[in-house]
Formats: sequence, structure tokens, C-alpha cells
Amino acid sequence: MVREFTHLHVHTQFSLLDGQASVKALVDKAIADGMRGIAITDHGNMFGVKEFYNYISKKNKGVYKSLKQLKAKQAALKSEKEPVADELLQIEEQVKMEEQKLFKPIIGCEMYVAPRGLSMKEGRPDQSGYHLVVLAKNKVGYHNLIKLVSTSWTEGFYSRPRTDRIELEKYREGLIVSSACLGGEIPRKVRAGKLDEAEEAIQWFQGVFGDDFYIELQRHKATVPRANHETYLIQEKVNEQLIALARKFNVKIICTNDVHFVNEEHAEAHDRLICLSTGRDLDDPERMLYTKQEWMKTRQEMSLIFQDLPEALDNTMDIYNKIEYYSIDHSPIMPTFDIPESFGTEEEYRKKYTHQDLYDEFTLNEKGEVILTPEEGQAKVDQLDGYDRMYRLKLEADYLKELTYIGAKKIYGDPLSDELIERLEFELYIMKTMGFPGYFLIVQDFINAARYDLNVSVGPGRGSAAGSAVAYCLGITRIDPIKYDLLFERFLNPDRISLPDIDVDFDDDGRNEVLNWVTEKYGQEKVAHIITYGTMAAKMAIRDVARVQKLPLSEAERLAKLIPDRIPGKKITLANAIDYVPELKEAESSNDPLVRDTLKYAKMLEGNVRNTGVHACGTIICRDDITDWVPVSTAEDKNGDRVLVTQYEGSVIEDTGLIKMDFLGLKTLSIIKEAIANIKLSKGIDVDIDTIPIDDPLTYKLYSDGKTIGTFQFESAGMQKYLRELQPTVFEDLIAMNALYRPGPMDYIPDFIDRKHGRKPITYDLPIMEKYLKETYGITVYQEQVMLLARLLADFTRGESDTLRKAMGKKLHDTLNLMKPKFISGGKKNGHDPDILEKIWGDWEKFASYAFNKSHATCYSWIAYQTAYLKANYPGEYMAAVLSRNINNITEITKFMDECRAMGILVLGPDVNESHFKFTVNDEGNIRFGIGAIKGVAEKAVQAIIEERTANGPYEGIFDFIQRVNLSDCTKKNVENLALAGAFDNFPELKREQFFAPNEKGEIFLEVLHRYGIKYQADKLTQGNSLFGAVEDMIEIATPDIPEAEDWGDLERLNKERELVGIYLSAHPLDEFSIVLEHVCNTHMADLENLEELLGKDITLGGMVTSVRTGVTRNGNPYGIAKIEDFSGSFEIPFWGKDWIEHQAYLSEGMFLYIRATCQERAWGKRDPEIKISSIQLLPDVKDELIEKLTIYMPLEELDTALIEELSTIIKKSPGKAELFFKIRDTESNVDLTFFSSPIRLAVDKELLRFLGETPTLSFTIN
Repeated sequence: MVREFTHLHVHTQFSLLDGQASVKALVDKAIADGMRGIAITDHGNMFGVKEFYNYISKKNKGVYKSLKQLKAKQAALKSEKEPVADELLQIEEQVKMEEQKLFKPIIGCEMYVAPRGLSMKEGRPDQSGYHLVVLAKNKVGYHNLIKLVSTSWTEGFYSRPRTDRIELEKYREGLIVSSACLGGEIPRKVRAGKLDEAEEAIQWFQGVFGDDFYIELQRHKATVPRANHETYLIQEKVNEQLIALARKFNVKIICTNDVHFVNEEHAEAHDRLICLSTGRDLDDPERMLYTKQEWMKTRQEMSLIFQDLPEALDNTMDIYNKIEYYSIDHSPIMPTFDIPESFGTEEEYRKKYTHQDLYDEFTLNEKGEVILTPEEGQAKVDQLDGYDRMYRLKLEADYLKELTYIGAKKIYGDPLSDELIERLEFELYIMKTMGFPGYFLIVQDFINAARYDLNVSVGPGRGSAAGSAVAYCLGITRIDPIKYDLLFERFLNPDRISLPDIDVDFDDDGRNEVLNWVTEKYGQEKVAHIITYGTMAAKMAIRDVARVQKLPLSEAERLAKLIPDRIPGKKITLANAIDYVPELKEAESSNDPLVRDTLKYAKMLEGNVRNTGVHACGTIICRDDITDWVPVSTAEDKNGDRVLVTQYEGSVIEDTGLIKMDFLGLKTLSIIKEAIANIKLSKGIDVDIDTIPIDDPLTYKLYSDGKTIGTFQFESAGMQKYLRELQPTVFEDLIAMNALYRPGPMDYIPDFIDRKHGRKPITYDLPIMEKYLKETYGITVYQEQVMLLARLLADFTRGESDTLRKAMGKKLHDTLNLMKPKFISGGKKNGHDPDILEKIWGDWEKFASYAFNKSHATCYSWIAYQTAYLKANYPGEYMAAVLSRNINNITEITKFMDECRAMGILVLGPDVNESHFKFTVNDEGNIRFGIGAIKGVAEKAVQAIIEERTANGPYEGIFDFIQRVNLSDCTKKNVENLALAGAFDNFPELKREQFFAPNEKGEIFLEVLHRYGIKYQADKLTQGNSLFGAVEDMIEIATPDIPEAEDWGDLERLNKERELVGIYLSAHPLDEFSIVLEHVCNTHMADLENLEELLGKDITLGGMVTSVRTGVTRNGNPYGIAKIEDFSGSFEIPFWGKDWIEHQAYLSEGMFLYIRATCQERAWGKRDPEIKISSIQLLPDVKDELIEKLTIYMPLEELDTALIEELSTIIKKSPGKAELFFKIRDTESNVDLTFFSSPIRLAVDKELLRFLGETPTLSFTIN
């Protein structure tokens, strides 16, 4: 007989690397089997609860709809004067029948109970914990479960999240608990023969939870060879005692299956997941094994397993029936913003306004017109949580209005235009009636605190929020939405209820300051980050399964690389990739079982949650303690710190009522802030970056020349090319390019450019459309243009136009089919040709999915313009800031130093007479390295040097320096590092080498110098305190002699410099070989960090040997590990046995090498990829031979005498061995012609390549 049964002990994939079951698959199987509900009880967390609740709500949607209709019918009957009893009874029966169809979500957690209490954290006994299944019986129980789970992370975490008996008793209300698996307290004590302790535990749980405590039984009888067969034997022994104890103490028993995967065929995939979790290989005889019985068994299977204990099955339904239906969602829980009492209080508002006053204010439109029926009006009141909350909303809305109009008058002047007042009133009305005025008050509060109290740079806006005029007047954004036709309803659609979402950019350094300010203001328990879940994507799943199965690495990489980056019209999943890629299809049915199984089990594991992280910017600010509403845990952020995070992720967290705000750190804002400080320092000018002219000629010249390296958003090579063609002249050109430069819209750029320059006519389907398309030369670029035109042509409302925008962007065909007739009929009503309207609609449908958010494009184009303005007008100061902010990125710093050279700006080493803490600009306009960036030079030392220099003038020499600077702050080690970094190179008395030369007594000069300085300063202090007063002339300590010293070689000097400043500044040892390294070598050292990507490739690379380690293996074979560096970074290449013997002559520090190699799989041990060297040559010997030919590409229409003469002059300057080719392209006929310049052989040098790179019409290749 198949009995009713509910699974109450279930692990989803949110039991990280232990559960392999997706929530969807579990629920679907349970419903298909006729179960009426299911629990989820993940290990120590509630990560999956919201997804579980949402999916079941979706499944119950049809039933809820029927129940709503029946209850409405029931209410209507009851409201009649003489309701018919039979009809009411019939409806009640129908309601009961429908309720039986509801599938019940049972929210729970398998918790760890600390044996000695959650505060005890000493060694292995406290790292573990007894398992306990805890289920929420009702809404009170759900909130108590949240408290328990949250505290287990925030207070009890020790190797894992732990609770204890004190916490369980404190939060017992509304909870059901069971004794769990063999890891539970009672089963473990039974198994250890401690029956008296087991009895004590039963009595304690019974005393706390009463009839809501159950004893749990499990039977996992393994049926396959490679499984844990011991567990079942232990379970049966323990079960016998558990049943006896349950009967002794009158505790009900339940049976569970400790579900970890969905179906029996998933057991092998789960087995591989456990290998990943424990770091073991599949064939490891010592590894952990499950019984492989942990699938979600059907009612029939469970009835068979526990046929001798039918009450254990029936009691699961006893628990099921105790569980209530409740919602875990909530209307927005807005944090409370402190409004000055002088403005008003809630108490005053309650006296001043009646419920009817509030009803009218929140149900009439912004013009005071009735727009809702009485029923709709009451629904609006209910949606806003009733009149009690509406008093608060009115107070916040009124204060928001006051602040908005104060800001508006400052910006636009007084009086305000009717158009502006209408816009502000509409926005304020929407904010008030949707219940969000407090949100805007909070955001403007922390933004103003950032700007004016914390000195943190804040971006001009981000995303759709820039469409709000209220936000602009409050200072939340800095872009005028009226001027640029940015739309509020693109941000907050009045026709749908959605929380506002304002993302805010802060400078990198200041972001945490703002977060700390918010945390301090609202309370630590009310602010948290948002969790993220890392899942196994298709490639990772293949690599993970391959690793535990020991599939050769080369084959694993081959399979992984077959996964395409995109599949037209489909998501990138392994199943879709197999259908799309023939080689994967073939591998799926391979004769090699390892290959076949890798794909089989990778498909099963794909999408599994692998780890948790911290959302880069998402932050929750709550009115109450966050754990009053959702569970929290801790996670590691990018700095390695453990921070508080919500256990529900960002896409669902707002359903629970919590308010999400995004605090982003933007490096560009830090660069702008630092550049402004540099300008003040070098030129004494205060630049207000928010008020720079929008029509600056130098800025547009920089854009037109494509010289955008180091600026924001516009610095890629492709963008530079289009900018040179576009020759932008107005800010709107930049906004459009920012929006168009993406896959898809990029195809429209040539047309956009041709229309701007008159090469193609600017046309409009209807003349009236010019109003919104003129700025983009007749091309629809922005989503806002579609919205505005829908209103203009067909009288769409604000809300309808945003719904259209969303439907077109997401290709929601059902919505579009409903809206198209309205567009055509509305357009016809306004006198427009239906055929033209059809064409416009068709064009929109094609393009709207590519159309960009103009609000976001405008904001980020303004930041980009600010960077370009600074680079064009204050080049040294701006590039100094760019260098400071990229000092730890060798690739970027090299690129930016090259750009400085191209701009004619020298990047000079540190100098105690010119340097400040960071990169700054000297009087000649060159960039000086900051002494604060020299390794081993303390901040106090830097301050001492700068303060003395500022107070008493530049240092005249090394002795003047050592006499004046505070040697308590600037220690001998600081002076040594300053010397090695070249910070004293401009002093005439000595060079770097002499600091470290011995005198006749064998004393190092640096030691002697430091002793002299201390003695000088001590004597000066003593004499200053004497009876004779002024003493400058009385100090007569002889300066020490400076010993002679041999010059260091260039390489030694540069290496010492680089060791301390992190980069080569005065020169780079590889400068002479830069063309070979950048244009001939096909691989750079940075590429070697990911050898999997290079497997099977022939590679060429070059660089300088910077260190070598040698040794002998256990087998007696010699080896060497050479660290080789190029412009991209460095990499250690090992040479074993014969390879070391063959190549060791080349592998000495300071050697410049050209290497040919292959990347192949290691022949022994772990089959990881390795570099196999085929040949090594000295770069000085081969650099000229390696450059065989130069090909210059030029379009036919750009050829002119001036260009040819200039190119000819440069080529003739550098005779050499390389052949010269020209490839001329006739774009009209689409023909390429190649010409060989037979009489010319040239040396390809930097001057020639710089000329080719800076000439927009030319490009080149080498070899």
C-alpha cells in the first residue's frame, strides 16, 4: 500500500558541494509523485529558501487564482440581505477542494548544534556540531528560524555555523525539530552507548518543543558495489534503540531519506561532487562514500522501505498538517529618515489630517482629479499598509517636496517654468503614491554627506535614475534630465509597482567611508551586503568532472574549449552546446568511457552552486534589524574580510521588503579627484569639475584626434578610429557614440558618421519625428527616443511608453501584439499615414532590442568628457593621476608611460626636491614619481621631507638634506631606499653608487652620513637651548668625505630602481628589443599564467632573465627555474634534466632571450600543461633578423603628396634589412593591391611605428 508521505529532510544544491538537487527538479518530482508538499533543510543555511518559496508560489498560481475568485464570490453572497445557505456551503466545499490542490513549501534547515555552546571555540570538538532538523511551522516559526540561522553565522561560526540549546530554547516558538541523521545528538549518543545521555537529550527537546519534537529514522541500504555499505548496518542498530526510546518517552517517529539528489541515476554525479568537495580523485580508495541511496524517493519507494513502520510515514503528514501557509514576502520596509522636528512630526500630522484627507491625497492624480474607483482606492490604501503608514509617507513626501523646490530654484532660478513645475509635481506624486519618498530622502542624505562632509567624489548619476528631475534638484544626480530629454518613467514606471533602484558611483577610496557612514547612522544590525552564488558553468563543470575522473588535461581542455561563447537564440548550457557543436555531439557518444562520462556527469552538475561571495556593490539598509526579516550570514569580500551578507541574493531580496542600494567604487572618479589635486598643487588653480565648459575646443580636438588613451569609456582602438572619422563637435555626439559602440548598434556607426558630415541625407519617416531624432541625425539610438515618439505620434501615456520600451527590448511578443494596434490607431487619429506607421513600428522592433538607455549613456559620457577635458587642458596633472591609480598594474602602467612619451611628457624618477606623496607635475610640466610610492619609505618620512622643504626651501645637497630633515621620522633605512630609488640623483656631490661605497675605515658612506646627521641635529638642539641664544654660526662639525665608487652597470642600477619603485622609470632594459617583443613574439609572459589556453600551440616569446634558482632533484638530476620578464610581467619557466643541461648557458641573470617553444601536456605525474623549450637565442644577436618585413596599409582615397613625402622621409632615415610592402585599398571597388618596394630595405624603429600609429589613415603589420 502506498501511503501519504512528505519529505522533511532534503538538501538542495545550496548545501554547498554536498547537495546536487536543484529546487525546481525536487518540487517538480514531488508534485508529479502526488506529494502535497516538501521541505528543504540545507546544511546550516537558508540560501535556497526564497527560490524554493518563489517556485512553489508559481506552481500554486492557478490554484490561488481560483481561490481568489471563489472567495470573492463567497464575500458577494454574504453581503446579500438573504444569502442562500446551500450556495455558501457549496462554495466552502469548493474552497476546501482547491486548498487541497495547493503544494505546501516547508521551510527548514539542518542546523549544527554546538555541544558546549556557541561561544566555545577551542579545537576540534567545537568545530563539529550535532545535526538537528529545524522546520518552521508558521510565520512566527519562520522568523525564529531566521534568528537561529543568522546567529549561528554571526556569533556561533567556528568552522561551520553553529547554534546551541540556549538559542533553541529562546527561539522555540513556531518550530518543529527532529533528531536528524546519524550525526544528530541522540543518534550519536546511542551509537556511542551513552543511553543515559541520549535520554537526557530526548527529555530536553521534549521539554522545549513538546509535541513538535520528533525522532527521525533513516534506512540507506546500498545496492551498488562502490558505495558505503556500513551506514545501513549502523542505521539499523541505532534505529532499534531510537524506536525503543521514542516509545519510552512517547515521542513520535518519522522516516526521512536525507535527500541529496533527485533521481537514482544522479548518484554517480553526486559521487563526483563529493570528490570535488573533499579534494579527492574518483579512484581514491580512502575517499568519502555516500550510500548512493540519497535520492528523493517516491511515496511508493518510501512506503516499501518503511512498510514495517507505517506510523513513521504517517507522522510526516502529521507534521505536514501542522505547517501553515504563510507569505515570506512583504511590502517595502523603508528605513526611517530623520526629518527635522521644525518641519513637522507624525504626531502633528495625525492631528492635522483626517483619513479622508489622506485618502484623497493618495488616490487623486497630481492634478487633483479622481482616477480610481472606491474599490481601487481602498486597494491603494492597503498597498501602502494602511493609514497609519500613510501619515509617515505624507510627512516624508512633504519634506521631499520642500527640499526639491529649494534645489530647483538654486539650479533653474525663481520663478520656475510651468513645464518644470509640471514635471516635478508628476515625479513627486509618483514617489509619494508608490510609497517611496523616504528612499529619495535617504539617498540624497548619504550623497550629500559624501560630497560635503566626507570629501568623497560622487558620480553624476548612473542608469535610469538620471531621468529624474527630482533626483537632479536634490543633488542625487548632476545631469539635467530636461536638457537631455531623459525620462523619469524609464526609471520608475507609474503603471507598475517596482522599487526604485538608484546606483551611485563613489571614488574608490571613499566608497567604504560612505558605507561606514551609513552603517553608523542607521545601525550595524540594519545594514548588510548582498550574497552572490557562484555556480558551475558548462566549461567549469567539464573541467571539474574531468579532474576527479583523471581525464587527460589536454582532452579536458579540448572539450571545454568547444563550448562556444554564444549560441544564437539560446543560453550557453552544455546541452545546447552539444546540440550546436558537432565535436561535442560526437564526444557525448565517444568510445572512450572517460570522455563519455565526463560530459554525462558534467551535464548533471552544471549549474550547481559552488560557493558564495559578496555582491560588488549591493547593500541593504533596513528600518529594523535585518534578521527580523531575512537570514544573514558572513562571506569573504574581495579584500579577504568577512562581512555580513543577506542569505537571499539580489534578484529576490526586494520581494521580502528590504531596500537595496548599490554603492559602487569607480576608479575614474579617484583619477579625476587626484588630477584636480595635482592641478591645485602645480598651478594653484581650483577646478570645479562639475562646471567645466561643455564646448571646450581642446577637448573636442583630443576626441577628434582619437588621443583618448587614459580617458574613460572612449579609449579602445576601435573607438579611437570612429572618433577620428566622426570628428565630434557637440556633447550629444559623444553620448550617441557611447550608446552605439556595442555589438549590434555598432553597425549603425558608419551611417551615423556619414549623416553628420553630409555624405548621406538626414531623413525622417515623418517630419514631426525630427523633434527627437535631430540630435542623432535621424537614427534611433536611445530607448528614450522610442518612448517619446510613441507619445508624440500615438498619444501613449508615460507608463505605456515605458511598457513598450521594455517589451521591445526583451522581445515580449504578446505585449507587442497588444500594443501595436493602439500605436497604429493612435497615429491614424493624429493624422499620420498607417503605412508609414507600420514601417516605423517594424523598424523599432528590429532596433529596439539594441537601443541603449540614454540616461546611463549621458551620465557616463559626462564622466568621460571630464577625463578628456583634464587630459586636454592639464595633460601632465591628469596623466600623473592615471599613473598613480595604475601603479600596481604593469601592463597598464607601461601603456600609460608610453602615452606620456607620445604626449611629450617625461616621467621622471623620484626627487626629494620635487616629489610629493604620489605622482605629481613639476614646473616644466613633466611627471615626477611620488616618494610615497617607494617601497620601504614610511609615510612619516615623506611628510617630514615635504614639510621641511615647504618651510625652508629646496635641499641644496645631500649634506643640507641630512642636516635639515627630521631623522627620527626619516630613518637610515628610509634614506637608503631613497638613494637606491634615485631620489638624490639631482644632488651634485655624489651618485647612487657612492652611498654604498666604503671609506678608508671600511665604513659604508650611508652609515657615516646618517651618524653625521644625527650628531649635527643633536648639537644644533643643544646649542639652541644654551644661554647664548642664536647658534647657527656655532655648528662646525666637518662633513664626512664622500668615497669614490665604481659605476653600477645599467642593468644593476635599473633593477635596484625597479625593486623599490615597482617599475622601470629612467629606462627599461628591454627598450632596445621592444619592437620584437611587441610585434614579432606571439606570446607574452602574462599569457603564460593561463597555460591551458596555449595547449598545443607553437609559441615565441622573449624577455630578460631576472633570477635563476638551481638544484638537484631526488633522483639526482639537475634543474633550474628561470624567471623571465617582458613588458607584460614575469613568469618562472622550469628546466629539468637534459633541458637544463642544454640551455643553462643562456640562463644567467641579465641575459636577453628569444625563445621558441610549444605548450604541451606534462608526460608524467599530474598531466598539467607545461612549456617545452625548442630553442633559445640571444635577443641582441637576432633582433634585426627577426623583423623580415613591414606592410603598411592605406586607403586609396587618403593618399596625398604630403603624407607620401612625410612617410618617405622617415623611412629613408632608417636603412636596414627588412622588406617594405604597401597594401592599398580602393574602398569604392572593394579591391586591395599589394606593392613591394624593391629598392628599399629598412630598419623598423620606434619613430617609424609611432608615426604609423598616430596617423589615423595608416595601419601596419610586421612579418
